Amino acid sequence: MTNENQSKPFTAKRIASIDALRGFDMFWIAGGEEIIHAIYKVWPNTTTAALDAQFEHVPWIGFHFYDLIFALFVFMVGVVLPFSLTRRMEEGANRGQLYRHTVQRFILLFLFGLIYNGLLDFNIHTLRIPGVLQRIAICYLVAALVMMNASIRGQAIVAGSILVVYWLIMKLVPVPGVGAGVLTPENNLAGYLDRLIIPLRFCCYTFGDNEGLLSTLPAISTCLLGVLAGHWLRSAKYTPNRKVLGLAAAGLASLVVAWVWSFNFPIIKNIWSSTFVLWAGGWSMLLLALFYWIIDVRGYQRWSFYFKVIGMNSITIYLADRFFDFGNITKVFLHGLLPVFGHYRPIVWECSVIFTAWLFLYFLYRQKIFLRV
Repeated sequence: MTNENQSKPFTAKRIASIDALRGFDMFWIAGGEEIIHAIYKVWPNTTTAALDAQFEHVPWIGFHFYDLIFALFVFMVGVVLPFSLTRRMEEGANRGQLYRHTVQRFILLFLFGLIYNGLLDFNIHTLRIPGVLQRIAICYLVAALVMMNASIRGQAIVAGSILVVYWLIMKLVPVPGVGAGVLTPENNLAGYLDRLIIPLRFCCYTFGDNEGLLSTLPAISTCLLGVLAGHWLRSAKYTPNRKVLGLAAAGLASLVVAWVWSFNFPIIKNIWSSTFVLWAGGWSMLLLALFYWIIDVRGYQRWSFYFKVIGMNSITIYLADRFFDFGNITKVFLHGLLPVFGHYRPIVWECSVIFTAWLFLYFLYRQKIFLRV
């Protein structure tokens, strides 16, 4: 890894807010959104309806809270990189060993993604090749390689250049029979290339894949934004309060640029538009600033333990939620009590299921078992 402009470690102590924010993010993926839907079901009114809508993906142009979840996780993958790669260097790893570790992690994440999509069903016709973990694997690989071969300024230039290049490609390269610059679900360039190149099936819109080929390019910038935030947190030059202000200022600036740019290139999660990167990145930086200030600067850590347990086994809960129904265990203990709660039964049920999943993660946490690929 290049030493040019690389910051020195701020502290050897683990930054607790990173695990907590990652756990907060995975909480919603692991079923937290179902609690919100249950609240709306129990108390249907304009306020709960608006809240419930935030936990559904926007069909195309626009942004809801639930559209942030995946982007925030990719961002957090980047945040960790300056800490994890530097730690390996301090432990004596050379460049070759870092490259091998990075490639191995990429392969494992990609393989887990294929398994998540049904690889072990051995039915090639139902297998989906792109996916969440596959995109994370690619973003991790490229971001790690960029970090190991470029200065911090160079990493920022790469992140920004990708966004500009993707914008130009999407606006200027014509789709056969349609033309250039069309950003509808049916006729955008990213979706056209997915239909042209990706075999088998798509998810989750008919005319392309949410984690398709071309749209993975700007997702790399999401990860690199996290890398830059990680460098900022590691820096020994600034006080913790200055770091909070820096993250918050960068987040707000990102939101402003995204909003202005969106008049030409709309915020669209399905094709991971450049404005989506900056909009989601802005909110990710603001959340990181908030969690870092509360947990690491102010020292209020107890409340975050619930999220920390999830965050330290984020890949585990993602895979477990796919292949294991925690509701079956919950039923064993709760089925006789549910009628007692009457009208509030949906909320009690959803809270109980996710608590069962948390107890599983807590057991792993107490046994110091963590799936870290």
